[in-house]
Parts: sequence; structure tokens; C-alpha cells
Amino acid sequence: MFSRFVALGDSFTEGVGDDDPSSPNAVRGWADRVAEQLAHAHEGFVYANLAIRGRLLHQVLAEQLEPALEMKPDLVTLYAGGNDLMRPKVDVDALCDDYDVAVERLAATGATVVLFTGVDGVEDPIFRRMRGRTAVYNEHVRLIAARHGALVVDMWALRALRDRRLWSADRIHLNTHGHVLIAATVLDTLGVEHGISPTPLGEAVVLSRAQQRAQNLRWAREHALPWIGRRLRGASSGDGLRPKRPSLAPVVLGEAAVRN
Repeated sequence: MFSRFVALGDSFTEGVGDDDPSSPNAVRGWADRVAEQLAHAHEGFVYANLAIRGRLLHQVLAEQLEPALEMKPDLVTLYAGGNDLMRPKVDVDALCDDYDVAVERLAATGATVVLFTGVDGVEDPIFRRMRGRTAVYNEHVRLIAARHGALVVDMWALRALRDRRLWSADRIHLNTHGHVLIAATVLDTLGVEHGISPTPLGEAVVLSRAQQRAQNLRWAREHALPWIGRRLRGASSGDGLRPKRPSLAPVVLGEAAVRN
């Protein structure tokens, strides 16, 4: 069983989209849920989450890799590169060369390393355009994992993630339902028994074309345009934020340890 868990990455690992005013940075997320389950089963368990929203892959590695190595974890999760893939231009091969070096260093410590593929955006008219570069990134991730003995949470193959009801209004971040699903999948990948049960959502409501257009316009106005504005200003949603759990610390157990 794991006793020292460090999570690295961007908004996905920080927990953006899973709002919780009682949590650091006001978000909970899948990594916190995984930590709660591990803490429930292991006395003395400690957890750090260094992820910060908006970070590009080189920023994640530059800011988080060395602190993570110093903590000597026995479990590390790493997902980075999603923000790079959303940029107009990206060299996926060069990106993954850096990723490979980082994973090699993490795996060399003897820790169990968990990586993630990107999600298949085939059902979304906007993110479908990224499908090719995401597929290339995913193949690199699988090869890197095989090379260094890392585990892979294959979000590309997780068809439930094509359901927009698992995503927040910005269409970029998972909502609570999505984070619960990822937490359960990570624990399953680790072979850890847990009490997390993704909520069945039933049949999705089919929207008319007019309703879809209205949703797309609202999304563009409320989320896409502000995102483009930040890019033009060279700003990030994570500017000024600190990691939610910058050092290893016990997880406070209570109702959160037994709820989704």
C-alpha cells in the first residue's frame, strides 16, 4: 500500500471544475479523492498536490519535478501537456521528449508512476480539431510508460468521458461527476480497493440544433473569448496561485473519506 503520494500537473490534477469552497484553491478533484481513499486504508499516509491550473508542460516540469523528487514519494501521478495541445502550434514530439526524461527520473526512484492519455474529443465540434495531435501525444505517453514501467490511465479509451454531462460549463474541465469517475479509474488502475462509485447519469437529453447553437454561443461568450483574451495578454488562469498542497501532509479524514 502507498504511504507518500505526490500529484503533479495542471488544472486537471488541481481539481478545477469540481468546486468545493472548503478545499484549498476552492477545488477538490480526483487526486484529493484518491488520497482520501488511500489515507483511509493506511495510517501515516501523507499527500502533496503541486498542480496549478494553466501550466504548460515545461512549466509543470520546471516548477514541480524537483520538489516532488525531494519528497521521496512511493506514488506519483503526472499529467501535463493538455494546455500545450490547445495552442495554435505545438511540437508534440519535442514536448514528449521532455516528458520522457521527467518520467525516467521519477521511475528511477522506485515510485509507482501513473500517467494519463488525453481525452478523445470526437463528440465536441471544437475539440474534435485537436484529435490528431492528441492521438500522437497519447502514443508517446504509452511508449514512455512502457519504457519506464509506469501505469497508464487511458482516458482516450474511457468512452464515458465523451458525455458532456461529465464536463463543466467551460467544456475544458471535468465537473464533479467527471472527477469522481477519474478517481475511481485511478484507484482501479492501482489495484486498490475503494468506496468510490461514479453516479449513473441515465439517458442524455438530445438537444435540437437551435439549442446546440445557443449553447455554443453562450460558451463562446462566457468561456472561449476570455480564454483567448488571456492568451493575447500572455496571462494564465493560474497566475498568482500556489499549489493547493505544497508539501506532504496527512489527509484529514471525516465524511470526505467515505463519500464520492
